[in-house]
Amino acid sequence: MSFRVYILLFIAGLILPLCIAQFQPAPGYLDSDYYFAGGIQLVKGHGFTEPYLWNYLDGATSLPHPSHTYWMPLASMAAALGMWLTGQATYASARLPFIMIAALVVPVTAAFAYSFSQKRNLALISALLAIFSIYHAPFVGVTDNFSLFMLLGGMYFICISRLIKDPARIRNWFMLGLLAGLLALSRSDGLLWLALTFLFALWRAPRDSLLRFANDVLRKSIIGLLGYLLIMSPWYARNLNAFGTLMAHGGSRTLWLENYDQTFIYPPGQLNMESFLAIGWDKIISARMWALGVNLQSGFAAQGGIILFPFIIAGIIYYRKDERVKLAVTAWLILFFVMTFIFPFAGARGAFFHAGAALQPMWWTLAPLGLDEILLSLRKRNWGNDQTRVIFRSALVMVAIILTAYVVNLRLFSLGWGEGESNYPVVEHFLLRNGIEPDDVVIVRNAPGYYLETNRSAVSIPYGSADAILAVANQFDADYLVLEPQAALSQIKGLMENPQAHSDFKFLGEVNGTHIFKIDK
Repeated sequence: MSFRVYILLFIAGLILPLCIAQFQPAPGYLDSDYYFAGGIQLVKGHGFTEPYLWNYLDGATSLPHPSHTYWMPLASMAAALGMWLTGQATYASARLPFIMIAALVVPVTAAFAYSFSQKRNLALISALLAIFSIYHAPFVGVTDNFSLFMLLGGMYFICISRLIKDPARIRNWFMLGLLAGLLALSRSDGLLWLALTFLFALWRAPRDSLLRFANDVLRKSIIGLLGYLLIMSPWYARNLNAFGTLMAHGGSRTLWLENYDQTFIYPPGQLNMESFLAIGWDKIISARMWALGVNLQSGFAAQGGIILFPFIIAGIIYYRKDERVKLAVTAWLILFFVMTFIFPFAGARGAFFHAGAALQPMWWTLAPLGLDEILLSLRKRNWGNDQTRVIFRSALVMVAIILTAYVVNLRLFSLGWGEGESNYPVVEHFLLRNGIEPDDVVIVRNAPGYYLETNRSAVSIPYGSADAILAVANQFDADYLVLEPQAALSQIKGLMENPQAHSDFKFLGEVNGTHIFKIDK
């Protein structure tokens, strides 16, 4: 396809994210809050540090502390780029790179689809599916990893296509390593893509002799590894300097969770193999069966796009011998296994949806191919004609548009964008009237969100009883508790129901359903 077509697809890809952005004045949820706040820290010259804490898993003991110990930094870096280019530390500026990246996903998907089928009309259908991405549509333009993962995943498979076409181009192995590094810098599960690079090197190695096979695999793997390390080495160096390890400890502790809320446990040392085994195998297995059901639904609806799902499966079946398809299916199966049985709570609560975004260009490519193969099979049985093909292709896109409109309306208007962060400035005003000092720290449900709305240091409400809150208050010198109804879990529900009954928490008042306490340390 011509360069002009790709430019037009990029422009078309801008329209929907720009329209949706008009109804998203703020990040809207914790992940996006966190990446935006991290970008602000970078723009202000504070580097990879943060005056807020959304979980305690890395063993932090004070504020400010090293940032991105659980989530990776690339989204914050992209947000910082937008603010640096515009000279404004605003959400509108921070999200500009993500809107541009979301638009780039469209021509990249088209380019991959065209390299796959060499059919312009099918490539354009894939591009339209990338625009009207159903469940992803409300999120591709926010300060999160969705559009980054889609773009990098699409580029990764384009490189794979080039290697299949011309195996002698060694520089493409280096490009695979670079892209794997960028994916790992976006999310910790991005490390999978380096493993896929090694796997692809195994598949492509000559098998006429063991020596040639080993040399070829080793050479290509080292080239890919060098590309990966070019991206990731600075981050590993930072972690070694800050923690003495290549990766911070935060993510590994989620292996031992009994439930998702324990992500906020304090002190984090309570999470270990002994505490995990003490749960009992019935609960351990039950949690994984729950995650299995949730992730299967996510695979069908969020990643499979509901109406696209059967045609994606058909495309996988018809093109099952294609190495790109085998690589994508392998990646999906690994992610599904890890996010279901190893990290079931993180996986079911969004990590599987996030991580699978890198595979969306492949699924958008396979859906129209699968539809065409089904129609071709029916035509061999004397059913349908060229007009039938046009009708079904058009119907596929039209249904994707309708479903996208439904999901966007549901997420932005029916449910409302945001999770209560707009109430934080009112809470802060109340605290100022009650004598809070500029350097005082608050304990709140969404610490990065509170920081963004008030510019005040904050830490998250820990999982556990009132004693856990007091322990956090003492450790991080926090003086106030902001308790929203959705944060009042069973262990601290008494603070909501009888706010005057706890001597360690002086009840100051209520603001829009939020209870505010002065902590007596």
